[in-house]
Amino acid sequence: MIYNAETMLVKAHDNGGVGEFARVNAQAAGWEYLSMSAMRLNAGQTFSENTRECENAIVILSGRCTIETSDGTFENIGRRPDVFSGMPYALYLSRRKAFTITALTDGFEFASCWVPTDEDHPTQLVTPERSPIEIRGGGNATRQINGILPPGFDCQRIVCVEVYTPSGNWSSYPPHKHDIHREDAGGKLLEADLEEIYFYKLDKPDGYAYQRVYNDSGTIDGLMMARNHDAVLVPEGYHPVVSAHGYTTYYLNFLAGSAQSLANADDPAYAWVKDTWTEQDKRLPVVSLAMEK
Repeated sequence: MIYNAETMLVKAHDNGGVGEFARVNAQAAGWEYLSMSAMRLNAGQTFSENTRECENAIVILSGRCTIETSDGTFENIGRRPDVFSGMPYALYLSRRKAFTITALTDGFEFASCWVPTDEDHPTQLVTPERSPIEIRGGGNATRQINGILPPGFDCQRIVCVEVYTPSGNWSSYPPHKHDIHREDAGGKLLEADLEEIYFYKLDKPDGYAYQRVYNDSGTIDGLMMARNHDAVLVPEGYHPVVSAHGYTTYYLNFLAGSAQSLANADDPAYAWVKDTWTEQDKRLPVVSLAMEK
């Protein structure tokens, strides 16, 4: 697989109707673990599947649904009308689980990822109260991270977070990478080797963000303009993002690889900027638990 601006940007195929509007297949992406899909249903419509030999994370982007699974039924879950109006609900399923999602509202949207696994973990509903909020960075590199399946979650490989980057701000900055599995002499994980997908939403239809993906050797160096429902692949290397002025950028991160971790390494050429941050952007958080009352 040759990674460049054309192959790392996976354009949405969204016509505004129901059905799948985004997909990344692991084989097509040229990597080992991570696949994802995003789908829209209207009230009463269903989607049924089996996780087979994969663990699966289902993130509700907008609307409400009921999910019937081999381990029980989760009724009337989800609340936010869109990702800019509330905190996430999600469901984790391990391998060999049948499930059916029934939309309870029109325009119901969800995104899911699946990763091969040889382990069994409990089915788990993630509610807004279980998603820790972190305000990360400083100055115009401040952003909000909601942990959906954060490091330490009871699964094998999947990590899932959603990130809000206000108008004009930088995110995933200073540039960092997680493409080598490194441990110190005591066995502490210093960096994990992870595949990563950025799935984008913008708060206004004409919005966009830019993302650069580059590595130390220079064999990968692509600059992508991501619009609503586009996905960017990060097979390796550093991957900063900037949100166009006037637009709030949301991206859902799915990651999987050598560890259920976000251990990473900053680009040493830009790590110094952390020492210049004296305050954080007061526009954050964009969403909070107060919206769930």
